[in-house]
Amino acid sequence: MHPGIPDEEQARTMTLEAFADTIVPGEKRSPDDKAVAGAATGGGAVAAGAVELLETSAAGLAPALGDFAQLLNRHAQAYADQHGLDLDGSVPAFVALQFPDRTALVGMLTAPGHPEREAWVSIALFSNMAFDTAAHMHTLDALAAGHPGLTAMGFAEPNADGLWRFPVYSYGRELASLHPGTTSSGSPA
Repeated sequence: MHPGIPDEEQARTMTLEAFADTIVPGEKRSPDDKAVAGAATGGGAVAAGAVELLETSAAGLAPALGDFAQLLNRHAQAYADQHGLDLDGSVPAFVALQFPDRTALVGMLTAPGHPEREAWVSIALFSNMAFDTAAHMHTLDALAAGHPGLTAMGFAEPNADGLWRFPVYSYGRELASLHPGTTSSGSPA
């Protein structure tokens, strides 16, 4: 293998990271980070664990991620050819695209009428989900690790016992009466 050219596993991961970073941009993890474009400050989908979420069995996409990455790179190469772009051959084609070109290509792939739209929208949704909810982690662990999405949203820390209780109504008033059959743990009867 030629030095500097990623193997198949690295290429898959870099491509998926670049896609996730296009959906929820973040800052580069290091100066030589090629997957994360650095289009925003703070952690984005990649730092939030988008690839880890995509790889969970619960997401249902793990077996096809290699195929999606290859397909995305074929689309990126076709896009580059159409636009006369010279891509860095040491990284996968989608990773080699500049951020505005990545966003343009993802916009085309997720547009109504594109035959692969559902697949690309699914991957985009999981990228958002990783940032918005840390769905692949226990919330306590995500908060302890400084999860970028939960932190950016100001997600409340739990009480000392690890449970969330809200003694003040978030809307400043009680919205509904507690059901008389509600148990002390808050579960419905």
